[in-house]
Amino acid sequence: MKRTRIYLAAPMFSEAELSFNKEVAEYLRMQGFDVFLPQESGYKLAELVKDTSAIDAHELIFQKDWREVKECDILVFILDGRVPDEGGCVELGAAYAYGKECVGLRTDPRSLIEGQMNPMILGCLKFRVAENLDELSNYLDEIVKTKVTENDRQR
Repeated sequence: MKRTRIYLAAPMFSEAELSFNKEVAEYLRMQGFDVFLPQESGYKLAELVKDTSAIDAHELIFQKDWREVKECDILVFILDGRVPDEGGCVELGAAYAYGKECVGLRTDPRSLIEGQMNPMILGCLKFRVAENLDELSNYLDEIVKTKVTENDRQR
């Protein structure tokens, strides 16, 4: 049986973010998911620009991440920070447009507008925003069970 593949969309700009992303990815792997985490399996801009132009490096990153979003079953978007990561927003929109299930993880209460989140982001997430890893796991279990039930009905 094919394992459910998760694309983990997250900011990757500080040591704290990189460390938290790895922690979340490992947690999801321990739950039995395959996880694509761009910082681990994608391209790194700083390394690419050593051997190619900045434009070519950006194109390689864009194409790799776009393919991975298209091939995933579920996108998990880490929403921590005052505003969500711009790249993560694009990945979320693409996943939603491809009909992927999307779930948010928000462990940070800060926001640009007093505790509110952007309605477009919430809509893509179908209002599924977990506050911790256990709650995230519950959302993912629910999605997987629904997909299994749908597949059984189609047979």
